Amino acid sequence: MDGGIDPILAARDWDVLVIGGGITGAGILLEAARRGLRALLVEQRDFAWGASSRSSKLVHGGLRYLAEGQLRLTRESVREREALLREVPGLVEPQGFAFADHGGARGKRLAFLAALRVYDLLAGRREAHWETADGFAMLAPNVRREGLAGGVRYTDAKTDDARLVLRVLDEARSHGAVACNHVALRALLHEDGKVAGARLHDARSGAEHAVRARVVLNATGAWAGALAAAGKGPRLRPLRGSHLLLPAWRLPLALAVSLMHPQDGRPVFAYPWEGATLVGTTDVDHGEDMAREARITRAEFDYLLAALHAAFPQLGLGPGDVIATYAGVRPVIDGGSHGAPSKERREHLVWSEPGLVSVTGGKLTTFRAIALDALREAARQLPGWEADLRPQPLFARAAPPRCAALPAGILQRLAGRHGAQAQALLDAAREDELDAVPGTQTLWAELRWAARAERVLHLDDLLLRRTRLGLLLPAGGAALLPRIRAICQPELGWDEARWLAEEAAYVLCWREHYAPPSAATRTTPCMNP
Repeated sequence: MDGGIDPILAARDWDVLVIGGGITGAGILLEAARRGLRALLVEQRDFAWGASSRSSKLVHGGLRYLAEGQLRLTRESVREREALLREVPGLVEPQGFAFADHGGARGKRLAFLAALRVYDLLAGRREAHWETADGFAMLAPNVRREGLAGGVRYTDAKTDDARLVLRVLDEARSHGAVACNHVALRALLHEDGKVAGARLHDARSGAEHAVRARVVLNATGAWAGALAAAGKGPRLRPLRGSHLLLPAWRLPLALAVSLMHPQDGRPVFAYPWEGATLVGTTDVDHGEDMAREARITRAEFDYLLAALHAAFPQLGLGPGDVIATYAGVRPVIDGGSHGAPSKERREHLVWSEPGLVSVTGGKLTTFRAIALDALREAARQLPGWEADLRPQPLFARAAPPRCAALPAGILQRLAGRHGAQAQALLDAAREDELDAVPGTQTLWAELRWAARAERVLHLDDLLLRRTRLGLLLPAGGAALLPRIRAICQPELGWDEARWLAEEAAYVLCWREHYAPPSAATRTTPCMNP
């Protein structure tokens, strides 16, 4: 399925043009389209290419923000988390957390438990949070027992962040919106002293198009300041968060375990995700060129391993146990204090100039609230458009997929990730494609459907964002590329030369940006053929 711009699309009169295909842009597109606006989104790389596929995968209420006194942000986050849990089971799912207490100060323990009671109140639930040492050891059997006084448990949620973006975009299309990946902004168009659209370059065709819109919405995340006029908007502090993935058998966890890092006391989490164990995150200033793809540094890699050594000393975890790494750059508003990155507030900010509305900051969980705030600002520049901008259910109800060969849990997973397209995905599956890719929860059929219907232009689109095989399998899934090719090459319509070029580019990209540092040999950007 083509995802580019053609002359017919370019010639339309658009109400809103959204620049940026991460979760914020996707949310704006959906909320605009469902309220009757003619809405177009473009993304210069792939959907969710930036921070929206490189987050910690948590849909959380912001317990840390509550401890910092950010009650409004916590209330908003809890509300949005609960809405997502209700609306997309199989994509957003509850995740229990366990926090070991190794004889810390009693006052801190009581303050933590008090914060959790407020957390529960905001969510409209009640949970028992304190566990004795023996009870905690049963929940997290590999945690260091020496000095263990007990522990705290609570519930948040997790997701596949890239699939959440794709699901929101699919919902926006059902309301008449158009979303195009690999379409880059070349310049904003100006008319009568205001922004009136943009000149766009389509990587598929090589063509450039002038697209007019009543309002342009800048949802480019950490890149937002580059698009806004000089001197407009906040100062951004790009912060890098890096993560490790380990095989579940090397670090088996039923609950997410919160670790206090022995070096600086920052919380680090280890939790089950997509059949592997995910460990993160760092929080450091990202001083590198924003045009380059982020990657973990050796110092961050060692920092996360040190947290694991301190919490799980008996497991003997080392660099050779890490399957993959990833790093994303968060768009954080610079508070001006030049303090520790973790102390910066995670709230979003919206600002405008004639014809252009910009939004940045915030977090994955609150994308709907961010989108609605951006549209409230855009409404000032859309005379005649009046809409109810109170939150609505994000997703329309879809008929549950049916397949006698699959258990209910897998069907729910497919429904959460693919919505109304889940049945078509199953119907397209061929023999043995309803089996899971070894070592993952991904069905082979999901690869076929992504290649056929999900606007894949490059192999990394397929293996790092439509599916997460590049994060979950050794060497990015290189050993399975022959079967992946057999399934996907005909669907993509690539000849042998194109496939080989894409495969070489993907392997190089994985080695440079997703491999453990000891296996990475270069630091150049990923270059697609």
